[in-house]
Amino acid sequence: QVRPVESGGGLVQAGGSLRLACLPSGGTFNGHAVGWFRQAPGKDRDFVAAISWSGGDTYYEHSVKGRFTVSRDHAVDRVYLQMNSLNPEDTATYICAAAPAPWSLNAYEYEFRGQGTQVTVSS
Repeated sequence: QVRPVESGGGLVQAGGSLRLACLPSGGTFNGHAVGWFRQAPGKDRDFVAAISWSGGDTYYEHSVKGRFTVSRDHAVDRVYLQMNSLNPEDTATYICAAAPAPWSLNAYEYEFRGQGTQVTVSS
């Protein structure tokens, strides 16, 4: 069973950028769609972005469209989330998750979740 592990979080000023990475501990992302979620204290978990196994399909939540880019590198079995023009509302724990399917827009199918990496955007 794949266990995603996230990295790349940190503290950044508003307007700055971060790139998160997700690697598959204990398995491989082979055949899996991979998504990114975020959860801020006291708020629901949001389905932020996702990429299909082929990389040909992507999904973005409306508030991050044009600012965030999800990508994957099959050669190193990694998935990335490039985040630009960050603002304080983007502050959250970002969680990488894999679905047991090559593509899904159903957030509940992304059942193999990591522990998350903290992103804090200061104003």
